[in-house]
Amino acid sequence: MLPSYERWGDLTSKRVLVRADFNTPLIEVNGNFEVVDDFRIRATVPLLQDLLERGAAVTVCTHLGRPNGRVDPQFSIAPLKRRLNQLCPGIEMMENLRFHEGEEANDQAFGASLVEGFDYYINEAFGVSHRAHASIVVPPTLVPSAAGPHLRREVETLLALLENPLRPFVAIIGGAKVADKLGIANVLAQKADMLVVGGGMAYTFEKSIGRSIGDSLCDDSFAEKCAVLMQTGRVRIPVDSRGLATGDSFGRDGGTNEVIDFAEEIPDGYVGLDIGPHTIEEFSEVISTAGTILWNGPMGVFEDDRFAIGTVAVARAIAASKAVSVVGGGDSVAALCEFGLEGDVSYVSTGGGASLELIEHGDLPGLRALRESKY
Repeated sequence: MLPSYERWGDLTSKRVLVRADFNTPLIEVNGNFEVVDDFRIRATVPLLQDLLERGAAVTVCTHLGRPNGRVDPQFSIAPLKRRLNQLCPGIEMMENLRFHEGEEANDQAFGASLVEGFDYYINEAFGVSHRAHASIVVPPTLVPSAAGPHLRREVETLLALLENPLRPFVAIIGGAKVADKLGIANVLAQKADMLVVGGGMAYTFEKSIGRSIGDSLCDDSFAEKCAVLMQTGRVRIPVDSRGLATGDSFGRDGGTNEVIDFAEEIPDGYVGLDIGPHTIEEFSEVISTAGTILWNGPMGVFEDDRFAIGTVAVARAIAASKAVSVVGGGDSVAALCEFGLEGDVSYVSTGGGASLELIEHGDLPGLRALRESKY
């Protein structure tokens, strides 16, 4: 059981440090950086407003990007602070935690400096609670600490998904690297009735059963393990793809090269970058029969509009489903939000990797730190 801040009661004249996860995309507009997607900021506002109403002086700390332990103006929290003050005035913010090398190194002295002068600490940063970083694991050893309501709900929702899901339970995973998600794939292949695999990681699965994948992304070192998963009969992989000739440009800036539809086999000299129309139809049919859905990861190179079709189709199929649906991961959530579908799923998670690690291991360093706090 994670401790709740409700037990503290009246907080008049008390100082509270909230560890949030405001690591969100920024865009440069007229020489200034602005928040592109404020989903994670908005998710924290109810907690911050409640603390203010209880009389607390509230300070938020967060990381932003990867400045590698040094001050880098492009990763300043200034645009985050501007957006937060628009949504919830009266909140202070510390500068980017990762400007200090002690954050990711879990330096005890740095962690202690964060809560110096504070009466309480709240972890509302589920998305980084799988990291043993100073701002996550040190404060609970020094001051009374609690889990924020959003973090508590994340944990309860995800664990309930595994303990007692409505059947059929369909898990959908995507993304580029099979190495990042093979552990969770093993767990979900046992827990779910069907594991649907898309994105770049799917090509290692395809190659493991003897298909030609051309020059598509593949990690041969995991092919044998993928083949074992395929033998369970619970894994569904793409039956066709969309892509380009090898060497053609793709990505955020797109390109003008001809997009090619491939059947089950991708010939040499070509690369698959998204699931094809027959796969979209098959995946959508599986989704329509589900009682519970977990989705994490895109079906293709989502940042290129030409190869976002599969991801968007999956998002729409989940939104149209009557199943209990949990969606996590940046690109998956972005697809929902871009088409106004976030209100059509049961739960949108703020944690990508944290969600998967919690499902895979059943616990996270940040959760243990809160449970083991002596305060």
